[in-house]
Amino acid sequence: MRRSRTSTENTPSSVSGRGAGPPSDRETRAPMSSRPPIFGIDLGTTFSLISVLQDGVPVVLPNALGEGLTASAVSVMEDGRVLVGAPARARATTHPERTALAFKRDMGTDRVYDLGGHRFTAPELSALVLQALKHDAEAALGMAIEEAVVTVPAYFDEAQRQATRAAAQIAGLRVDRIINEPTAAALAYGLHERHRELTAVVLDLGGGTFDVTVLELIEGVIEIQSSAGDSRLGGEDFVDLLADRVAARIETSHGGDVRRHPQAWARVREACEQAKRRLSSVETTTVALVELPIGAATADLEIAFTRAEAEEAWAGLLERIRTAVTRALADARRRPEQIDEVLLVGGATRMPCITRLAAQIFGRLPLRHLPPDEAVALGAAVQAALKEGQASLDDMVVTDVAPMTLGVESATAMGSRVVSGLFTPILDRGTVIPVSRVKRFYTMSDGQRMIDVRVFQGEHSLCKDNRLLGRYEISDLPPAPAGAEAVDIRFTYDLNGILEVETTLVSTGRQHAFVVQQTPGRLTPEQIAKAREKMAALKVHPRELLPNTTALARAEALHLELVGAAREELAHAMALFRGALEQENPDLIDACRARLTALLGVLRRGD
Repeated sequence: MRRSRTSTENTPSSVSGRGAGPPSDRETRAPMSSRPPIFGIDLGTTFSLISVLQDGVPVVLPNALGEGLTASAVSVMEDGRVLVGAPARARATTHPERTALAFKRDMGTDRVYDLGGHRFTAPELSALVLQALKHDAEAALGMAIEEAVVTVPAYFDEAQRQATRAAAQIAGLRVDRIINEPTAAALAYGLHERHRELTAVVLDLGGGTFDVTVLELIEGVIEIQSSAGDSRLGGEDFVDLLADRVAARIETSHGGDVRRHPQAWARVREACEQAKRRLSSVETTTVALVELPIGAATADLEIAFTRAEAEEAWAGLLERIRTAVTRALADARRRPEQIDEVLLVGGATRMPCITRLAAQIFGRLPLRHLPPDEAVALGAAVQAALKEGQASLDDMVVTDVAPMTLGVESATAMGSRVVSGLFTPILDRGTVIPVSRVKRFYTMSDGQRMIDVRVFQGEHSLCKDNRLLGRYEISDLPPAPAGAEAVDIRFTYDLNGILEVETTLVSTGRQHAFVVQQTPGRLTPEQIAKAREKMAALKVHPRELLPNTTALARAEALHLELVGAAREELAHAMALFRGALEQENPDLIDACRARLTALLGVLRRGD
């Protein structure tokens, strides 16, 4: 029997407005101790980073390759060893059936990836990336890493946030604080601009998600006023549209659909990824593919693209960005001309069409004060230091808001007819968090004995169009006429975006509280423990050998795209390097790897 409603009310105990919960991070900071620092992690769709505050300045820590960016990629080798990072990403074109990319998009779902017979969920794959970040940072600093602040897209829902926390637990990290990515970027920006007063907009376009946040900065206080976005819109979607156009041209000219061939499709996507990057600096580029499998044959292809053609293909994506920006401004009650500065965050914002769109909306050129790829990670380090209570940040405070509306399913009487499946908000999007609010609901039928509390997240008036987060049945209601029995439903939403629901049966005072966690893909403590055992049993490729593995994986991927003398030269360099590895001579290995890496650079440039 579905729970019904005839009216709602805010009780005197409800908390509302800007005074809800602890007012700021300043009042909840823990005292400094001698324990290891808390680190910041940007767990991205395409790349991930780990950072820490050093001498009052946030820095991104290098991985085993000496690079700040670690590819969010996992590949299982033929001998069962697991590769994480750059070599895994390189194997996406040579071994697509054994490689997983962009799995952040499946956080909070029950999708299972089969990589050469090894099965992984999105949280497990993310845990492998987190483990790699943790291991490399520990090696760089010579200390253990126990706790981190992890970023998520502002528009991640409850299930996706829970999955992110589970991934950290599987990786052996304690994560007491999750922070929205644009909020983190605002923190990194505010660290340098803390003595100014301004209103800014952060446009964060990453590999798989888009967020827009409106904020006020007043003397070190960063107040998030609104957030909007799209958790299925990022740089990967721009690549997909280019790849679809290439596939359509190939089908027209050669009569085969490359999307049906995993390796061919992976190569097309990688070529389009490189083309997208080139179009940020040139007006025309060519997608060149050698011996591409098409049906039962192969073909050498060269397909030219202009920037204008690409932007025509991306028109729908750009309109979705504009729509999200418009909604964020409306929620913040701001007009474009009231925005003082526009900040671009995320690698995909390097595309000229994004800069131009921002300039069109706001009437001013956007800023890039911070490296687009690093801004979120740098801000995560600042948030971690705030949590530690570092004295150098005593004048910084940040508030955040709920990005999506949270509510319950209800019904109402219209004459003799009952209309059910209605969505009744309890926490509106844009509400400052942490917050706790309550509404009262009444029974609709005589002798009603049960109320089904169904919690949803979304902006639609009907529950069927929103996302079900969880449910709880209140049973054994005292027999009473319709409308005589009531239940108070309280939502408590914390800084991590985690929702707790408490129900109180008004007539008896009977209470029940639960953290919303019944979403698809959500891992129980037992499942997390089992996943940790599974991760421990994996043969993860040693991180100290990553430079060798990466060089070979990148060479194998490029070898597919070359012909003639260039392919022969690369094959010879690869053979020499493999020979050095077999001899286990460190000096010879270093020399051959350096020679191979230099050759890769030359061949990619076409010198």
